[in-house]
Amino acid sequence: MLAKTFSCGLEGVNGYLVEVEAYISGGMVGFEVVGLPSAAVKESRDRIRAAISVSGLEFPFGKVTVNLAPADVKKDGTAFELAIAMALLSAKNPERFHELASTVFLGELSLQGKLMPVRGALGMAITAKENGFRNLILPMENAKEAACIDGINVYPASTLQAVFEHSVGSQALPLQEAISYQSLLHATSIEHDLKYVKGQPVARKALEVAAAGGHNLLMVGIPGSGKTMLARCLPGILPPLSYEEALETTLIHSAAGELEQNNGLMTVRPFRSPHHNTSMPAMIGGGMKAKPGEVSLAHNGVLFLDELPEFQRQTLEALRQPIEDGFVTITRMNGQNRYVSRCMLVAGMNPCPCGNYGSKKKACSCTPAEIKRYLSKLSGPLLDRIDIQVELDAVSVTEIEAADAEEDSATVAARVLKARKRQLARYRGQSIYCNAQLDQRGIEQYVRMSKDAKQLLLQAVERFSISMRAYGRIQKVALTIADLNGHDSIDSMDVAMAIQFRNLEGKIWRQS
Repeated sequence: MLAKTFSCGLEGVNGYLVEVEAYISGGMVGFEVVGLPSAAVKESRDRIRAAISVSGLEFPFGKVTVNLAPADVKKDGTAFELAIAMALLSAKNPERFHELASTVFLGELSLQGKLMPVRGALGMAITAKENGFRNLILPMENAKEAACIDGINVYPASTLQAVFEHSVGSQALPLQEAISYQSLLHATSIEHDLKYVKGQPVARKALEVAAAGGHNLLMVGIPGSGKTMLARCLPGILPPLSYEEALETTLIHSAAGELEQNNGLMTVRPFRSPHHNTSMPAMIGGGMKAKPGEVSLAHNGVLFLDELPEFQRQTLEALRQPIEDGFVTITRMNGQNRYVSRCMLVAGMNPCPCGNYGSKKKACSCTPAEIKRYLSKLSGPLLDRIDIQVELDAVSVTEIEAADAEEDSATVAARVLKARKRQLARYRGQSIYCNAQLDQRGIEQYVRMSKDAKQLLLQAVERFSISMRAYGRIQKVALTIADLNGHDSIDSMDVAMAIQFRNLEGKIWRQS
């Protein structure tokens, strides 16, 4: 007796189709799973046997052999268990079951016969659709993330018994209602609003420019100056995720097991804030299964590194390539995975160990040697990759109380969205979505500067010994400022502000 069902495995963030074949023969009773299964897949034999029995169904008698094809690909995870159970149940009487050839089964089984959620359901749902399957049966907790995929019927189930009854036609599972992305967008709200940030006009403007162009941002200031609060307000002024961006972002979080259960597509740009003791594999990605790291989980969002010099130097240096290229490749003995990492790097740090170096309000207690050693934890190449660098000082309580009402995030977000639309129109037909993604060829093609602006920038290069990488990044920031101001060409005021947002490196690091 032979039966076949279909499931999906997960490789990186993408799924791959798995054919589950079950063969039952006479002879000594046994249950073997072949096809390069991992330890977790081998252990599923006992869970499947118990789940079938507890559900009141008959486990086939005889020697049972289950093959997972393709047999040369390592099968890892627990998403195959439902498909294996259905193959075993249908082997004895296959004509009783309906649409097995057009259905993909996903789900882990508990000993009680309940379906448990799996990670990577979105990627596997996309794989099922791309391979021409009409139906997808999976745990209820994963249904909403798969419901956004058009062209495939999604059936959420809670037990093996319910899946069996659906497959034999006695009790159909309810069809998951399709969820439009626009309806999800309307349900989002701003968690941190800029109207609560008092003072810091330069830092607020820098945050707006960074959001408008997708630029990396470094904030240096004494403790309590508002660095973390400003960073947490950034997702609220960024443009909303497009449907394609939401798919990309949700795909990564689903594969990493970071997606909240019973949630659909992510509609809010991710904000990742790892602790400074985070290891390099956790930041970049890796481990035995080459899972995505923080820089990939922040894709299409913000990676915020607070207390930047406290991170391990090798961890910070490893960020240089993902920040520059927008992807990271993780290679392990059992394979290679490539994860996108197009995110905004936002960092906050104190100017010295005590935190008061350069402050007009508090005296610094650090020696020059201590300050130099502290600041030297950040390399020049890393600083070169941070487009905007601003200094913050503390705002007194008196200034906060006397300050007028500040602009809220919605007002700033409207200006940012307008600037982003100008960029999308400028780069139509290109794989560029914001100014920060321009390479040198793109700068030469799209950056237009007035004669006075060009002269001012050249003078700044000579005076501050600006590197060629920093020179190009100043041009990109100036282009973003021009977009915010509605200019088709960069003028001298745009360049002056871009230089102001860049000179922190020469002001602090060279004086230390």
